[in-house]
Amino acid sequence: MAMASSKKNKAVKKVAFYAGLISLLTVSLFPFFIMLMTSFKNSKEAVATNPTFFPKEWTIQHYVDIFNPDIFPYITYFKNSLIVALTAAGLAVVIGIFGAYALSRLKFMGRTTINASFYTVYMFSGILLVVPLFKIISGLGLYDTKTALIITMIVQTLPTAIFMLKSFFDTIPDDLEEAAMIDGLNRVQIIFYIIIPLSITGIISVFVYSFMVAWNDYLFASIFLSDSANFTLPIGLNTLFSTPDYVWGRMMAASLVTALPVVIMYAISEHFIKGNLTEGGVKG
Repeated sequence: MAMASSKKNKAVKKVAFYAGLISLLTVSLFPFFIMLMTSFKNSKEAVATNPTFFPKEWTIQHYVDIFNPDIFPYITYFKNSLIVALTAAGLAVVIGIFGAYALSRLKFMGRTTINASFYTVYMFSGILLVVPLFKIISGLGLYDTKTALIITMIVQTLPTAIFMLKSFFDTIPDDLEEAAMIDGLNRVQIIFYIIIPLSITGIISVFVYSFMVAWNDYLFASIFLSDSANFTLPIGLNTLFSTPDYVWGRMMAASLVTALPVVIMYAISEHFIKGNLTEGGVKG
C-alpha cells in the first residue's frame, strides 16, 4: 500500500509540474501567437471589431511590404543594427577577456575596489547617463554615427562582460598557468592558448548578452541618431507608427522578423555551449 501511495504521489506531482509548465508557456507565448496571427491577417481583419485568433484569409503581403524600400527601409535598418550589435558585442568580449584576466590573475593597487564597483553603473537609470555620454560623443564629433552607438553599447555591457568572464577565469586552476610559464609561454599566449579555450562557454554567453543589449537598444539610439540612414531597427519600427504606411499586420511582421536574429543566436550559442561541455566531459 505504501509503495502504491508513493507512486500515486509521484504521478500527481509530475502531472502538476507539467500542467504548471504548460500554463506558464501558454501565458508567455500567447502574445507572440497573437503577433504571428496578426501578421498573416489583411489590414481590415487585423483591426476588426470582433477579432479572431486565426486569419480568415491568410496573406504574406505584410512580410513582402516590410522588405519594400518604398514602404519601409527594413534592410537598411537591419544592416545598421547588425553592424552595431556585432561590433559592440565583439569589442565587449575582446576588452572583457583582457580586463577579466587582469582582475582574476594579476595583483595591482585598486584591484579590490574595481571588483567591488562593477555594477555601480547599473545603480543609475540609463537616462541619467545620457547627458555625460552625449557631451563625450559630441566632443569627439561622433554624434549621429553608428560609432557613437557602438561606444555607448560597450559602456553599457562591459561591466557585466568583465564580471562574467572573471567568474569563469577564477575557476581555472593556477597550476595550468604555472606549467605554461615553465614551458615558456607569456601572459598573452596563456590567454589565447589556455584561458580562452577553457572559457569558451562563458565567452559565448557574454557575446550573446552584449549582442542582445545592443540589438534591442532604443533609448541611446533615439538620442544619438538623427539621420534615418543610420537608424537601427528599434528606432525604425517606432518611425513606422507615424507614417501613412503603418498598419497592424505590417508592424507585427516587422517585429517578428526583428526578433529572429536574437532567437537564432540563442539557439546557435546553446548548441555550441552544450557541445563544449560534452567535449570537456569526454576529455576529462
